[in-house]
Amino acid sequence: MSHALDYHTLRADGNAELIIKKSRFIGQAAPAYTEEEALEYIRGVREANKTASHNCFAYIIGANAGLMRYQDDGEPQGTAGIPILEVLKRNNLVNCVAVVTRYFGGVLLGAGGLTRAYSSAAAAAVKAAGIVVAELSHTLSAQVTYNYWDALNHALGRLPVCGVERAFTDKVALRLVVRVRDAQTLVDELNRLTDGSAGITLSDPFHHLWEVTGQAGQDEPGGD
Repeated sequence: MSHALDYHTLRADGNAELIIKKSRFIGQAAPAYTEEEALEYIRGVREANKTASHNCFAYIIGANAGLMRYQDDGEPQGTAGIPILEVLKRNNLVNCVAVVTRYFGGVLLGAGGLTRAYSSAAAAAVKAAGIVVAELSHTLSAQVTYNYWDALNHALGRLPVCGVERAFTDKVALRLVVRVRDAQTLVDELNRLTDGSAGITLSDPFHHLWEVTGQAGQDEPGGD
């Protein structure tokens, strides 16, 4: 991590379905920045799966993981909620919620089988949702004359930036997002490429969601 306030969370809602010894496990996961958001998400899943045998969940709220909750929803103690929570913890996720719905298929899985099944369904949902890292970032704005634009535009492909916007008038108005830790290096490079003429400004820091390469979110197959 680049900063104490950076954290990993989920990009969007994700879901995945597993069939394990005739039981249907539906994993769903989503970002949630307050406990109220997490509980509302859980209520929505339960409402959509009223006839399910179980709707087990876990959530972690706060950049410092200050609030953690889980529930087995009638499954044997420790076989559902904790495994779901452990998937979130193992992926260093916060500000998110995961729910695994089970439609019982008539075959008992045993405690070990249940633990693996709930863990696998939660991990598959996390993978589907996608992991991002919220890092302190700036919006950078600049005005570039056309004689510098080709070199600068070519450089943007190798610089650590995202969300690049360009507007072409008498000059090129450039707007992009850069991590706080990369900002000075980027400013120096833009000034070098434009002979200091770009008129660069940086916004106040804010958390921006950056893609994570080599994402986790996988687990062992369930069932025994």
